[in-house]
Amino acid sequence: MDAGKRTINDIFNGNRILEIPFFQRAYVWGEEQWQRLLEDMEAVSMFNKPYFLGSLILKQQATHAGNAVGDIRTVIDGQQRITTLNIFFKVLCLKKNQTNLFDRVFRLINNNAIALLHNHNDVDSFNQVLNLKDLDDIGDKDNIIQAYTYFKKYLNPEKLDIQNILGRVLFVGIDLDVNEDEQQIFDTINSLGVKLTTAELLKNYFFNRDELASYNEFWMELFEKDETIKNYWDREITTGRLKRTFIDLFFYSYLQIKIQETDLKVKTDDKIEFSKVESLFESYKRLIKDYNLDKKTILMEIREYAKLFQENFEHEIIENELDAEFGIERINAIIFGLDTSTLIPYVLYILKNVDDEDERNEIFGFLECYLMRRMVVHASTKNYNQLFTDRLISNEILSKAELVDYISKSSDKVNYLPDDEDLRYGFDNSYLVNKQSAGILYFIESRIRNRRKHGTQLLGISKYSLEHLMPKKWENHWGRLTNKENRDYRNSKLYTLGNLAIITQSLNASIRDANWKTKKKGKGDKDGLLQYSAGIETLAPFLNLDQWNEAEIEKRAKFLYNKAIKLWKLEE
Repeated sequence: MDAGKRTINDIFNGNRILEIPFFQRAYVWGEEQWQRLLEDMEAVSMFNKPYFLGSLILKQQATHAGNAVGDIRTVIDGQQRITTLNIFFKVLCLKKNQTNLFDRVFRLINNNAIALLHNHNDVDSFNQVLNLKDLDDIGDKDNIIQAYTYFKKYLNPEKLDIQNILGRVLFVGIDLDVNEDEQQIFDTINSLGVKLTTAELLKNYFFNRDELASYNEFWMELFEKDETIKNYWDREITTGRLKRTFIDLFFYSYLQIKIQETDLKVKTDDKIEFSKVESLFESYKRLIKDYNLDKKTILMEIREYAKLFQENFEHEIIENELDAEFGIERINAIIFGLDTSTLIPYVLYILKNVDDEDERNEIFGFLECYLMRRMVVHASTKNYNQLFTDRLISNEILSKAELVDYISKSSDKVNYLPDDEDLRYGFDNSYLVNKQSAGILYFIESRIRNRRKHGTQLLGISKYSLEHLMPKKWENHWGRLTNKENRDYRNSKLYTLGNLAIITQSLNASIRDANWKTKKKGKGDKDGLLQYSAGIETLAPFLNLDQWNEAEIEKRAKFLYNKAIKLWKLEE
């Protein structure tokens, strides 16, 4: 890597092609940026002082003896600024009648071709502007043309000195060689606060400007065909400490499936590297290069998997009534409602390789049983990534019987399947985070709810609030306990599942901490549990009680446990 100050003449030297990745996002600068640039260029012209215009990151492309130009560089960072400078200088030179000077700086010496090759969104408009012989009116169909029109209208050539600008406008130039990781460099410097996504980097890796038909077939139709499709793939969800888009989740999941293929014989060290989210783009490049994979074959597989992904993974399920039968809907609710995105690679693998829907649903049913039982006992999730992105796929676990057998015989006790005794203990004693508690109660509710009996439908998982039946601040209205052992015992029960309920709306603070009678019925214009638990079968039988205490909490825990062992039944 070579870094240092660069003038415009250093960047556009007459013997170098700068190439904006063909499938890069469109030019987006507007009037605010054009006005600022124009004012700054007038100041440079007047005071002849150095003016830094940010960083410019260029990556060397491999060239061959047959190339007409030996120096071709990809623009990693700086597209907006150097595009604007080209348009600005074109208008300035036309107004000063110095088009030869423009050509000498911004075109190639050997053939007078434009030195900056633009992306597929803007190439026609950009070339149209740079090939103008006069200051013609050419409409305003996009930002490129609008930039030209702005400078044509507001640029005053009397206030601008071309030589001062060429010599005094400086960039912090960073030149990368062919083998360097541009994503890492860009994310580290990130001078404009615009993050290059894995999808954008992969798009430009798979397709060049001569492969538009291939791009349309294998990318545009899948990921960019219309706003609905683009919005689907651009949806962000939180995974751990990160926010990730669906398209990134998809490319990560496909890669994890691919590297488990027996025929590829991917080394263990490489598998570990390829499982790192932060270096996903580099992993694709390395896998294809080091394991001699055909890009066209990879694209065909990506197309198959992407269609399955879009047809089956739905974030909206957390907003809607959940199907009572085991299947992909309930798996979606676990993934997106309970933050378990580590499931996605294995679920996608099942969708691709198990054709029979009943067989798939059997697998999904056992997955729900396994995950919910572990959630009840507060088992660790730290090994889920390895289990669902490596072991189950590499061992080709493609049936419920194989999955049950693998889990039950696994020597890794971290991923054990809790038995009924473990489950009973969990309902009585586990302290869970609110989302997990609400999720367990919701998943039980969605299976046992009598949908014919209730006039109201079960809402989506995101529509419910978690309520402590005996409040955390019980000492205010639930009687004082003088014995420390009794107080400690009561406090130990407050956060267990027997004392927790899902309701359609959070109670008012004055009701939440009130005594049991008031908490149920409400007070004045403030409604209570009876209003906000309409049809909630995991709670309704207990709202007829005259009192709520530790004994009732234990009875409800047993009630929930008895439901759970039937719903998430273990194999004989």
